[in-house]
Amino acid sequence: MALTREQMAQRVAKELEDGFYVNLGIGIPTLVANYVPDNIEVMLQSENGLLGMGQFPTEEELDADMINAGKQTVTAMKGASIMDSAESFAMIRGGHIDLTVLGAFEVDVNGDIASWMVPGKLIKGMGGAMDLVAGADNIIVTMTHASRSGESKLLQKCTLPLTGAGCIKRVLTDIAYLEIEDGAFVLKERAPGVSVEEIIAKTAGKLVVPDHVPEMDIPA
Repeated sequence: MALTREQMAQRVAKELEDGFYVNLGIGIPTLVANYVPDNIEVMLQSENGLLGMGQFPTEEELDADMINAGKQTVTAMKGASIMDSAESFAMIRGGHIDLTVLGAFEVDVNGDIASWMVPGKLIKGMGGAMDLVAGADNIIVTMTHASRSGESKLLQKCTLPLTGAGCIKRVLTDIAYLEIEDGAFVLKERAPGVSVEEIIAKTAGKLVVPDHVPEMDIPA
């Protein structure tokens, strides 16, 4: 069975390490804030100027002026700092982000990512994604493996305008966790109940399948 958005965020949260500065893109990545492991401390950064972003607020915690880059209301952790966009982007462009989690429309075997434009559709735009893919070495893309019409989003070559080239090394979809190595997607894990055959059928780009592909350890 394909992972839910929350389960995808839970799996990505396993990649967090103690002391990391982490930027979460809009969409599924924002949910990662709700699943930071209790035994580590990370500082979540939003490019609109918040360092130390916390979980989504309860009704009692709601502050309409405290938002993330996707204009969702958030909380601030103890010790958080608020800065202007110039300082926030200086942090990103200076290579001070340890992990970036982004959504995408397409990713290909070269590590290219397309995440900001679909011809004929109204999309929010580039935002800080171009700066993030240029300034970070450690990026995880999380997205559905295929479109609603069943077309693969893991391609041999992206067809949409690129956000960045050769910058993606890891992809977490609703059915698989993959790493990009030597011009191919390498299947590392599969979602519980999802067969290798289904992943092969939904992957348009070159796919390397090891002899044993374990299931993800995701809470039910």
